[in-house]
Parts: sequence; C-alpha cells; structure tokens
Amino acid sequence: MADVKKLSVALTPEMADEIHNAVNSGEYASSSEVIREALRDWRRKRTLREQEIEELRALWREGIESGRGQYGSINEIKRVARKRMAENNQ
Repeated sequence: MADVKKLSVALTPEMADEIHNAVNSGEYASSSEVIREALRDWRRKRTLREQEIEELRALWREGIESGRGQYGSINEIKRVARKRMAENNQ
C-alpha cells in the first residue's frame, strides 16, 4: 500500500474481541485487514442499495407514466381481492 492514512476508531469490546480472534486464528494477517474487508463489503452493499433504489425509482416512474390504473380506489381493489379469495376457497 503506497498511500495509507491512519484512522482511530472506537469499537465495542465484543467487536474488538471478534477482530482479535479473527487475527489470532490466522484468518486475517492483521486487524487492519479485517477492517479493510469490512469496508469493502460495506461499499459493495452501499452500491447495491443505491442501484436498487434507482431501479425502484425507474419502476415508479414507469408506473406513473403508464397512466391510470385498472381500479379507481383501494376499496375496489379489496372488493375484487375478496371476491377472488371466495372463488378460490369454493
């Protein structure tokens, strides 16, 4: 690592113990390696979440742009759903 910045973080005793255990077991070479992997995972999750949000926004726009829906109210939706349920239970 050519350019490294040092940060100080405060962890709960349980988190610190988990990191030390991972290093002591040989799973990781250092506590910094554990933190770097955790940050890479966090970054991936954050990117996926942003993609999911953008996909939902696109679907929302598509729905709005598609025009008025089949049903005029929530009560109508409930009525049709109850009718279908009753038909399926016969």
